Amino acid sequence: MTESQSHKSLKRKVAGKKGRTEIPISKGRRLDAKNGHKAIEIERSGSSEGISKAINRLKTQKNAKKELLVPNKDLDKAKDIAKKSDVKITIQNLSKSKRRFVKKNTK
Repeated sequence: MTESQSHKSLKRKVAGKKGRTEIPISKGRRLDAKNGHKAIEIERSGSSEGISKAINRLKTQKNAKKELLVPNKDLDKAKDIAKKSDVKITIQNLSKSKRRFVKKNTK
């Protein structure tokens, strides 16, 4: 499925001037944006499967802060999914005005 123009422009915006978009990762996947030590993935669909896939793409980035951008109504759903995937991540709405933090489970 092709990306919408709003999705592309949001990727360019969050990447910044020195950031990159569409970073190749393993298994033919691509990370939405990376700026220095910050890996950013944008998931606009709101589906649980899409959010899980976005989190798995972020998990490949070992030495980076991980950010997931979702619509405002999906913040809590994304937080629950991230807790189950056991990853340290920041989940923000698209305008970055609200955020949720998820810590790794320590057993």
